[in-house]
Amino acid sequence: MELTGILNYEFVQRAFLAGLFIAAVSSTLGVFLVLRRFSLIGDGLAHITFGSVAFVMLLGVSPLYITLAALPLVMISSLAILKLTQSKRIQGDAAIGIVSSVGIASGIILASLSNGYNLDLFSYLFGNILTVTRIELLLSFIVFLTVAATVIIFYDDLFAVTFDEELARTMGVKTERINTILFLLTAVAAVLAMKVAGIMLVSAMVILPPLTALQLSLSFRLTIVAAVLFSILSVICGIIAAFLLNLPAGGTIVICNIGFLLFIFGAKKILPSRR
Repeated sequence: MELTGILNYEFVQRAFLAGLFIAAVSSTLGVFLVLRRFSLIGDGLAHITFGSVAFVMLLGVSPLYITLAALPLVMISSLAILKLTQSKRIQGDAAIGIVSSVGIASGIILASLSNGYNLDLFSYLFGNILTVTRIELLLSFIVFLTVAATVIIFYDDLFAVTFDEELARTMGVKTERINTILFLLTAVAAVLAMKVAGIMLVSAMVILPPLTALQLSLSFRLTIVAAVLFSILSVICGIIAAFLLNLPAGGTIVICNIGFLLFIFGAKKILPSRR
């Protein structure tokens, strides 16, 4: 079937729209996380998401509501990571490692209790963007609007906390509130991104587009815009390539992200030599 014919199907349209919303959300939050050296939080929350999905499946929750059911558990875990990172005895990467270990271990145990790894759980591990429901599409749109509004309203505070949290605190910025908002939104983005790229590749949706945009040495605002554009282009190219080549959409989207990153790296090395 030709690509134009496939686009007439409603589930494909939902996949594209949800992918674009989630790409924009993940890349926007990723800029703040990468600059604050919290890049691994995406990987940590992915492990927590695995445990949460296994738990709600064990409870017999309908596949239509698994994302919504797993969301509170991941949000609580993100706050746990935040509290641990604020402890002077535990560094940020160690805190993420602790919580993610609990998540993956719990997921393995819960999966075994529910008679092993079934096909539904595997679909969440590796992603299946074509199974995005109307509820998940609506949720991704709401989260997109929430993240956009949060960045616009708290832009100055987010900017200050990103580059110097101690200085921001002395300037009167409520850093704890900003951190809580950032971590909670990241948790929501991680849960939604598992339908696009799969639990195993959630961190790629958060890390790769911002890293690509940062190579361009733009202003902070333009870096966010560039990260969103790279992420959206990766989703579009990834879904199209997956259809044409009969490949998994999640992995293809991540490969496109890596392709953009390598292209920018190569361009930066070539262009100065021509001046």
